[in-house]
Amino acid sequence: MSDSHLPINASRESTASTQSGYLMLLIFLMLTAAIVFCVITLASSGDPSEGTILGFLAFIIPAIIMNVLILCGFYMIQPNQAAAITLFGSYKGTDRTAGLRWVWPWMGKTKISVRSNNVVSEKLKVNDLRGNPIEIATNVVWRVADTAQALYDVDDYKAFVNVQIEAAVRSIGSRYAYDDVEDAEITLRGSHEQVNAELRTELIARLQVAGLTVDECGLTHLAYAPEIAGAMLRRQQAEAVIGARRKLVEGAVSMVEMALAQLSEKNVVELDDERRAAMVSNLMVVLCGERDTQPVVNTGTLYS
Repeated sequence: MSDSHLPINASRESTASTQSGYLMLLIFLMLTAAIVFCVITLASSGDPSEGTILGFLAFIIPAIIMNVLILCGFYMIQPNQAAAITLFGSYKGTDRTAGLRWVWPWMGKTKISVRSNNVVSEKLKVNDLRGNPIEIATNVVWRVADTAQALYDVDDYKAFVNVQIEAAVRSIGSRYAYDDVEDAEITLRGSHEQVNAELRTELIARLQVAGLTVDECGLTHLAYAPEIAGAMLRRQQAEAVIGARRKLVEGAVSMVEMALAQLSEKNVVELDDERRAAMVSNLMVVLCGERDTQPVVNTGTLYS
């Protein structure tokens, strides 16, 4: 493998060795009080001797240096926040303990939020499984799971999230058809739970390299592109009319069968084939017609 194609060194989060800031704050206050006390004592002594001055300097200089070092090591961590600790560029662990914390001042501290983030993607135009242009958008709830990977394995993990969301949405949008009434297959419009679950799985796989995870995601916008929306609306209306007609005919046929069966069982009237055909025709017209039927009284016979 050439030097230009070396693999990235994957980082892994570990626990940093840090101290409670409250203990160091107590030490800082005690040193400050001692410094103030020595200054006041020296000032009130009038004409101090050379030994007294040397003793004062021998204490005050290290105490001031120590106080400056202690003061520079303080940092705060809020709930659901972390701080990555480094020593001269080398990662030494992550501190997730909330409150006042302290570490040696020559160690770097990079704060990072591990709270949930909500991203609503822009409307993307994608060709579905059948090549129809559609508009699709999603809402993603994500958070940092591994602070070391988020900080050191990608350049900008927030920008990385946005790019991977767009790529995943395009992949899912082209994997399924927008809608399919006849074959009853998995579609973007009809299989929300399965599509959302598959989108979340793909996003987790894509964001894993950056130490990120996805808690929840779902499509927020799904529609045909404007250039074919009118034609697809007419197709949906036609399919709805066909479906309604099919149900209407099925119901009418079952009602006609029931009527003929009951007439025959109760011997209400004897029907030959021609009368039976005429009754079936009349019943179908009455049951399947869109308008109210107008009765016609036949004063003759069926055969005249």
